[in-house]
Formats: sequence, C-alpha cells, structure tokens
Amino acid sequence: MIAEDLFDLAPVIPVVVLDDAEAAVPLARALVEGGLPVIEVTLRTPSALDAIERIAAEVPDAVVGAGTVVLPEDAERSAAAGARFLVSPGCTSRLRAAMVATGLPFLPGVATASEAIALLEAGVTAMKFFPAEAAGGAAYLKALGGPLPRIRFCPTGGVTLGNAPDYLALGNVGCVGGTWLTPKDAVRDGDWDRVRKLASEAAALRSR
Repeated sequence: MIAEDLFDLAPVIPVVVLDDAEAAVPLARALVEGGLPVIEVTLRTPSALDAIERIAAEVPDAVVGAGTVVLPEDAERSAAAGARFLVSPGCTSRLRAAMVATGLPFLPGVATASEAIALLEAGVTAMKFFPAEAAGGAAYLKALGGPLPRIRFCPTGGVTLGNAPDYLALGNVGCVGGTWLTPKDAVRDGDWDRVRKLASEAAALRSR
C-alpha cells in the first residue's frame, strides 16, 4: 500500500484520541461496521500505542495508523505496534527520513505552499493539510490546486460533517480527517451505536 491508496479506502479518516486502550477494539469495530475502515489513532495519550496494537491484532478489517507523529522515535514505535500508516502534523527532513525508514505509507503535514513544495521535491505527493480551517480552509486548498496539481491532500483540523463536502468536492482532496466521529462522551460511555451511526453518515459523503 502507498499513501495515495488511503484516499481510496474511505472519504473520511476518523482521528481518534483514546485515553483508555480498552475502548480501542469496540471503537474500531463500530467505525469499520459504519463504513470507515481507515482509523488514525493519535499519539496524544499514553495508551495510544497499546490501542494501535490491539486494533491491529483484533480488528483485521481495520487499517489502523498512528497520528501526531512528531519525532523519529514516534514513527519507529508506531510501526512496531502494528500501525499500517503514519500521519504527522508537520514535517522536517529528519522526521520524513524516519517515516520513510519504516516502509509505511505516510501523510506528512503541511500548512503552506512552500512546505508542500519542499515535500514534492522529495517525491512526496500525498500530504495532510493541517490545521485545515485555521490555515485557510477549502478556498486555500482550491487555490493550491492550480500551481500544485500533482499533490493530493487530506485536510484535518476543524473539519466537520457540515464542511467536509466542501473539501471533498475539490480535485486535489483525496479524503478528510475528523474527530467528530468519536465524541468523547460516546467513547467514555461505550455508545458504539452512536459511533457507528456517525461513521455511516460520513461514509455516505463519497456518493454525494
């Protein structure tokens, strides 16, 4: 699998923050059953790597990846835990080298044309646009499409069910990432029916 393949698996990648690894497997199953097989577990909590390992081992239909990869060791530990892709909020040459070394597909984060061009020079054509809304939103990405037609993006940061269609309508957007699919109270209460419903709504965006 290459990074561009992630864009074809689902219109939305759930961005998941898990405080309790025990919730990882039922959460992943609910998302997959709702039609969203690609799941980004962010490395923002101590339980993140454990959660990735559990999903990788127990939910074979899920394509689980690690998000908030900011250090070279984050990439290495995520790969060891069973992550199948990596996502970073930004990128340096050292971090990019570490992600390449894992052999996993990765979406390095950019917020400006210069950052995108620097990665393009290194042969990267699939990127995360972050923080999407704060950095200019769909209008900004549309403007980048003309001078940078080879790059496709996964906008994340402020993306919701309401504005996701604006991004997905752009030719240089492959998918979007969002946290709205896994509300904290639903995860805390184990309300997997609610998560499944939110995932189903998001999965339907591709056909609109």
